[in-house]
Amino acid sequence: MSSSARRRRYLRTAIGLAAALVLSVAGAGAWFYHRLDNNITTFDPGGVATERPPAPVPASPGAQVPVNVLLLGSDTRDGGNDSLGGGDEGVGHSDTAILVHVYADHKHAVGVSIPRDTLVTIPSCKLPNGSWTTPKNDQMFNSAFTVGLAESGNPACTQNTVEKLTGLRIDHTVVVDFKGAAAMSDAVGGVEACVPNDVNQFGIHLKKGLQKLSGQSAVDYLRARHGIGDNSDIGRMKRQQAFLSSMIKKVQSQGFSLPTLLPLADAATKSLTVDEGLGTAMKLVDFARSIQDIKLSDVSFVTAPWRFAGERVRLVQPDADTLWKLLREDRTLDGQSTSGTGQVTSSPGADPGAPAAPATPLTPEQAAVPVTVVNGVGTPGLAGSGAETLKARGFRAVTLGPNSPGHQVTQVSYDPALKATADQVVALFPGAKAVEEPGSGAITVTLGADYRGAGTRIDAVAAPSPEPGAGTEPGAGAPAGAAAGAGAAAGAPTGAAAGATPGGTPGALPSGVPTGIAENTRNADTDPCANLSFG
Repeated sequence: MSSSARRRRYLRTAIGLAAALVLSVAGAGAWFYHRLDNNITTFDPGGVATERPPAPVPASPGAQVPVNVLLLGSDTRDGGNDSLGGGDEGVGHSDTAILVHVYADHKHAVGVSIPRDTLVTIPSCKLPNGSWTTPKNDQMFNSAFTVGLAESGNPACTQNTVEKLTGLRIDHTVVVDFKGAAAMSDAVGGVEACVPNDVNQFGIHLKKGLQKLSGQSAVDYLRARHGIGDNSDIGRMKRQQAFLSSMIKKVQSQGFSLPTLLPLADAATKSLTVDEGLGTAMKLVDFARSIQDIKLSDVSFVTAPWRFAGERVRLVQPDADTLWKLLREDRTLDGQSTSGTGQVTSSPGADPGAPAAPATPLTPEQAAVPVTVVNGVGTPGLAGSGAETLKARGFRAVTLGPNSPGHQVTQVSYDPALKATADQVVALFPGAKAVEEPGSGAITVTLGADYRGAGTRIDAVAAPSPEPGAGTEPGAGAPAGAAAGAGAAAGAPTGAAAGATPGGTPGALPSGVPTGIAENTRNADTDPCANLSFG
């Protein structure tokens, strides 16, 4: 088997661990900044396009703005990576790209995975000799990283491509290699991951089940495609998102003490290639500090809406353009605005007649009361919508219970000792029936058919994509049922037209989550063994 064929079989990863660093590491002491500075490599800023999307403008003087970070996994075998990734040294590739959008409130974030086989326009990119290429249409997305055939890849070209595709200005780009994946997973004492089945192919050996992975096994899990799950690149991306979620959870659970941060930061910076904006340990840690308040429950991942196009992938329209538009306008996936305050406001589809949440602030004790939300109807995403309402109010211990269809009226059951808190909950669900449940020690909200949510969580009620009669058809070349499983609809424009429409006339946003987005999304606190394939 050729070296290039082996590369196509493996996930060019380690990116999840880089994202975990970006989203989790904060509070490091100045005494080791200089030590870390010597680890960091920067790429040439001269390769970044001169014509770029505009930078975001603060909503008010002094307000924070959204931040977009492009995370790339490199499969380079240079610098000792061959022992971890297998294969020969040579041109660096990147089959893994996650665009992390940190909202202006710096308390919510979404990571968008872009399939490596997506056909896009590769804009003009700088070559090692200083000349610039001409733009090319209908190119595989991952080919941008190989422009110029450098061992370290061409991260600036991939950044230019993402900006062209999405209309979003990329503030920072981070590249991580195999060694980084191994070292960072070791530094945190391993990461919990779920292997769908036993794997014994292409030198990769993993046992089925939930387990702790580190070092070589972590790299193997992230890069394996054949013999695991559905054998697809899309399924591999879903496992990568689950692994990243577990990594973030692990780092946050260990806290931000120097004994925890130093080995992780040391391992991470040795494997990073970054833009000059993150080119020192001080810059890296300062940025991490600015987003350290993001909770796991407020992080989500979405694979850009896609469909098969023969052996390649095209983005599904208008869902993909809707996704880019939501991020450009700093809105959550269901159209809500965080408004830079950390409070989720009503979506465009909210019931205008619904009363506002009670103004009395929650006490710390009330905010910590366990609240379980149950879908009492069966409508997909209903419980997630109710959970978002509670979180926006300030409740921190909100969980989803098993569905219990058949309820016409929303009910709030509570332990009598928690009546004051229950009153706050009832006020959030107009018409809800309050029922005492002595000895429960908690509050349970069972949403009935009368409930109309003002918003929805990412595992949410989906707004339908255009019907086949509106210019769509099943994805060509897809396995039976695959196009539907991906939330895919064909008929999208080809080439550059399949991307975003930066600078276009603003249009109305959907009141729900478009199918192509909803079916490709997972929350970071989702069960690590759930949703690990697209079929």
